[in-house]
Amino acid sequence: MARTATIVRETSESKVELSLNLDGTGKTDIDTSVPFYNHMMTALGKHSLIDLTIKATGDTDIDAHHTVEDIAIVFGEALKQALGDKRGIRRFADATVPLDEALAKAVVDISGRPYCVCTGEPEGFEYCMIGGHFTGSLVRHAMESIAMHAGICLHLQVISGRDPHHIAEAEFKALARALRFAIEPDPRVDGIPSTKGAL
Repeated sequence: MARTATIVRETSESKVELSLNLDGTGKTDIDTSVPFYNHMMTALGKHSLIDLTIKATGDTDIDAHHTVEDIAIVFGEALKQALGDKRGIRRFADATVPLDEALAKAVVDISGRPYCVCTGEPEGFEYCMIGGHFTGSLVRHAMESIAMHAGICLHLQVISGRDPHHIAEAEFKALARALRFAIEPDPRVDGIPSTKGAL
């Protein structure tokens, strides 16, 4: 059964059209209308091996916040939809990813219980403007929105880093690699990987 999803979400603040295929090769076509976020979501698709198409517009003349948040919400919803009952997946995974001086670790549990813990971003990171449109605070906000709407538990830790671009990119790539392994079918798993019988 294909593990795919397509969602269109339109509000007074943004319009998001998103399609994904969990069993892809990392092919992406991303236009979020926020240039640095294009870079981050392209990296997320590429390194998770999730085929990902995003077309989004929003009130970026005010701020990138609404558009970034709404894309993260839709990505989380699509991930949850495509996973279905989560039968046969590995469920847990972690990944530690470097980018020059930056190092980030992501640990995920495809649990059905949303939770997000982000730690280690250096003081002042949230105020940094990356690429002219994207503030550092939006990394954590995007991660929280993905976790809440996908129904996953995500722990994300910045271990080291100086350059805001490198820190953000290491965080997105760490999430991507952890997702890649957590959503993979495990040939040794028969049924749903939970003692409760449901995720």
